[in-house]
Amino acid sequence: MLTIALAGKPNAGKSTFYTAATMADVDVANYPFTTIDANRGVTYARTECPCLERDERCGNCEGGKRYVPVELLDVAGLVPGAHEGKGLGNQFLDELTNADVIVNVVDASGGTDEEGEPVEVGTYDPLDEVDFIEEEMDQWLAGIVERNWESIERKSRSPDFDIDDALADLLTGFGASEYEVAASLRELDYPADPMQWSDEHREALARDVRARTKPIVLVANKVDIAPEENIRRLRETEKLVIPATADGELALRRAAEAGIVDYDPGDEDFELVGDVNDAQRRGLEQIRDVMAEYGGTGVQQAINAAVYDLLDHLTAYPVQNESKWTDGQGNVLPDAFLLPRGSTPADLAYAVHSDIGDGYLHAVDAKSKRRISDSYELEEGDVIKIVSTAT
Repeated sequence: MLTIALAGKPNAGKSTFYTAATMADVDVANYPFTTIDANRGVTYARTECPCLERDERCGNCEGGKRYVPVELLDVAGLVPGAHEGKGLGNQFLDELTNADVIVNVVDASGGTDEEGEPVEVGTYDPLDEVDFIEEEMDQWLAGIVERNWESIERKSRSPDFDIDDALADLLTGFGASEYEVAASLRELDYPADPMQWSDEHREALARDVRARTKPIVLVANKVDIAPEENIRRLRETEKLVIPATADGELALRRAAEAGIVDYDPGDEDFELVGDVNDAQRRGLEQIRDVMAEYGGTGVQQAINAAVYDLLDHLTAYPVQNESKWTDGQGNVLPDAFLLPRGSTPADLAYAVHSDIGDGYLHAVDAKSKRRISDSYELEEGDVIKIVSTAT
């Protein structure tokens, strides 16, 4: 399962975002370090279900809206100097090691200062947070490389020493694959002898590896109270920015659970179906105004942007019966897998189970009923029958 980590300074709305996205009970309060121990939950990427191409819905989606599980991690907030251990920085950064993508939650209202303390809305510049997470993570990883550099130098005395292999061994502990480390090294100009490396070489390596292994989507949270100028300036940066109201999303999900509104996560609007008092109606209409301006509350949009845009994943559906699109028990499209773009049918087989991957023979495109090449690159929404000696 992919892992999305929520990052940001204290009190930016990370815990509210987490609660809205997972509907899990966590502490949400208006003071720094509400979150001490990491919260782990399950949220969902939203996509169109292939059953929309058939006469009947599969029963595993919401009217054609398919939700694919993703792990969501909410950890302690960062403060300046986190990479040096300030605040709960080291604990926070260590928690990010196995995350695939970072969602940087920024208080777009300017209502919290750099330490996460509440201030008057509009008095703090949220643009100061845009590069904050990147810088702290880059410096943290550079520190790890620096602290372990002596061991790299010792290994270099061996006649069979290979600096690429040594750096891969070091950085895979950060969650980087050997392929990603190799890709970074191809982009950098560096000495073959580790004794000749400078701090600049190590920092350049750390920045490139971090960018490859921990891409960041920026969530401009609290747009319901943020000055328009703040939103405009955030969106003019070179970052992937998603305006959001985590409070609004949480309110809608709770209202949907209570039968007050008809709403699915990621919808651009909702329908009022239950009785509400005047105050509740006004609150819901304010949320509706924000959704109309930004195409939704932004919470689901941020998750989708992380999974489908930054990580460039797609959704594939393995089946056993290519005609009925069912598994062995007759369930229609029971499973959905998120895979990196460029994945092949064999990759999907391994995602289902290692035994099925080991026994992979060939695959059939269930939409066309035709056998497909082993080198075929899967596309979003593909329904694939895997033929394996293990099935």
